[in-house]
Amino acid sequence: MDSVRHLVVGGGISGLAFADRLRDEDVLVLERDDEIGGYCKTVHQDGFVWDYSGHFFHFRHPEIERELVERMKDQKILVVAKDSRIWFADSWVDFPFQKNIHQLPKADFAECLHDLYFKDREHPGTPKSFLEMLYAKFGRGIAERFLVPYNEKLYATDLGRLDVEAMGRFFPYANVDEIVANFGGGRDTSYNATFTYPEGGAIQYVRALASGLDPAQIVTGEAVVGIDLQRKVARTSRREIRFETLVSAVPFPALLRLCGMAFDESLYTWNVVEVFNLGFDRKGPPGIHWAYYPQRDLSFYRVGFYDNIFGSDRMSIYVEIGRPQGYRTTPEAREETLARVLADLKRVGLVDEHRLVSHHHVLLDPAYVHVTRGSQRDVDAKKRALATRGVFSIGRYGSWTYCSIEDNIVEARALADACNLAASAG
Repeated sequence: MDSVRHLVVGGGISGLAFADRLRDEDVLVLERDDEIGGYCKTVHQDGFVWDYSGHFFHFRHPEIERELVERMKDQKILVVAKDSRIWFADSWVDFPFQKNIHQLPKADFAECLHDLYFKDREHPGTPKSFLEMLYAKFGRGIAERFLVPYNEKLYATDLGRLDVEAMGRFFPYANVDEIVANFGGGRDTSYNATFTYPEGGAIQYVRALASGLDPAQIVTGEAVVGIDLQRKVARTSRREIRFETLVSAVPFPALLRLCGMAFDESLYTWNVVEVFNLGFDRKGPPGIHWAYYPQRDLSFYRVGFYDNIFGSDRMSIYVEIGRPQGYRTTPEAREETLARVLADLKRVGLVDEHRLVSHHHVLLDPAYVHVTRGSQRDVDAKKRALATRGVFSIGRYGSWTYCSIEDNIVEARALADACNLAASAG
């Protein structure tokens, strides 16, 4: 039987960030796919550069950004001030919607402003769900024109199930004074108002983290299929490996199944996101990086523009469609969906005589987890129980939460620092 002091399950950002930070060469990263990266993989096809979806990095810790960029050597890093818009009433409104209601048609603006001022009377008490929070914070007009339909499309679920803090610091809150103050024109101060992107795609950040490891410490194409907590042995598709510490970045319910731990499946729900990366023969609308679509009769909820990041002369976009948990597709269904997407892109004016010259498809499953009070309590309790066995679960899916890619790096490095400290003390 093989043995290793630190076994890492998952060769994405979180797993690699942990292994890279660890001051111990006795570490092994297992990745079930044939290449590292998780959802941060990049596709180069027909002259286009696409990620599995739009993975743009928003750094609050400049020292982390500097370190990773330095590891990329000659890779050109683009720093972009985000231009994001919302398609409403056949026109563009600046994001976030709630701060820019003055850009709406007069009747919509008046109703949104009225409902905003009287929201406390119409929606008294403490909100108990994400849905109630949207009405309580912003009033019916803003909620029903954008926040509710858009997030229903994104999460593909009843928003009444989600916790008030389902999106944490990433939700663009705004009070009445901030909204009114923005009537004179303002700027986007959301967490991702600026972002960086390497010319080679998001995979460059993954490779930067992996560069700190010996290639022999990363094994691809090997999946963990079972974990014996008592024996501290992981069974893979090839062998058994004894470990002292196991760090997992796989989705938390999947880790519980691997460990044979009983849990309430109903506490863990999520959506699937179907992504079409599309390349056209000519330029689309200039300047925009993200476009949001709350309309329920449009297939997609968001479109992102790579060409406006790269400054290229052919429109290169990703299109995201929220799907319910358990969604599956077939080649025939994908062709039907692609035709619907192209028709909807034409409806909203993103394409006219454009010719599609290249496309790529991927399903992200899970995509956005449904953060509820029940799931948070269960994750916290079971993570504590696993830690007593030397098993630690990290990352967006390992912690079953909503966070940024940088947050994953910070969390992984904090755990590695704790392991380093324990080793030096012992």
